Amino acid sequence: MHRRTLLAGGALMPAAALLPRRAGAQEAWPARNLTIIVPFAPGSSSDIVARAMAVPMQQALGKAVVAENRPGATGELGTRFVARSAPDGYTLIHAPISVWAINAALRPNLGYDPVTQLTPITQTVRTPNVLVAHPQQVPANDLAGLVEWLKQNAGKVSYSTSGIGSSDHLTMEMFKQRTGTDIAHVPYAGGAPATTDLIAGNVQLSFQNLGSIAPQIRDGRVKPILITSEERSPLLPQVPTAGEAGLRDFVVYSWQGFGGPAGLPAPVLERLSREAVAAMRTPETMRRMAEIGFEVVASTPAEFAAFQKQEIARWKEVVQSGRIAAE
Repeated sequence: MHRRTLLAGGALMPAAALLPRRAGAQEAWPARNLTIIVPFAPGSSSDIVARAMAVPMQQALGKAVVAENRPGATGELGTRFVARSAPDGYTLIHAPISVWAINAALRPNLGYDPVTQLTPITQTVRTPNVLVAHPQQVPANDLAGLVEWLKQNAGKVSYSTSGIGSSDHLTMEMFKQRTGTDIAHVPYAGGAPATTDLIAGNVQLSFQNLGSIAPQIRDGRVKPILITSEERSPLLPQVPTAGEAGLRDFVVYSWQGFGGPAGLPAPVLERLSREAVAAMRTPETMRRMAEIGFEVVASTPAEFAAFQKQEIARWKEVVQSGRIAAE
């Protein structure tokens, strides 16, 4: 009898052991390492920011935080992977404006929905664009002179971008719509070749991110017309904002954001938000971001979600007005 009782009790042990977990107990988070998917190549700005953020996050969480590159299809491949991942806080994403907003405005058959399939955690950084011109081929030195010259040479002037649907492309399209000018688009595979051909005189104009174009401005290889930030940049204090130059309500930033799949549990989202914001605001991260022309934003999830929806609507209007189609 005693033996039968022990056997019965032993048979019940596995089921009994499962009861606390079934009743709702959860393992402490994080219980394993975190992966931040960067849907672009190593060395891209979104990769640099993700790796800078990962270091202090790893120290705070006590688990490895690893950046993993999954490039392809203008960020769609890596983003789709995250969107289909379990919402447990272990697979995350750090990506630029194209992934969070522009692709949704530009690509009707996008393989993910950035609003319903991703959870915004924090907008990490932003950088304005600078309108630059070839020093010899463009006689104008300010916005009024440039617009007058462009209208006198309608259809004869071209501009370079880092690709169709890029932030610099849509910024110029908005500029054309706002100024009533006609400038031909010449897309390149990245900002570096777009700038190289501007310097060579193969195109006359370009909007480029502050950090990437500031050295060429200081060297006199291109001349600045305006910057799209709210205030003048300490990196280029001599360059007027669009508003100062006469183009009102033309504040544009190329920005990046950190998030995860839709449905992240509230406690996990809160912890990720707290640690990501703290990581972005460390003196070392702030210094590193300033060096490459970025301003740290470190917004809340609610702020980021609201901003994302505004950006999607804004660029959708530009895309539709300009009849812009993705490649």
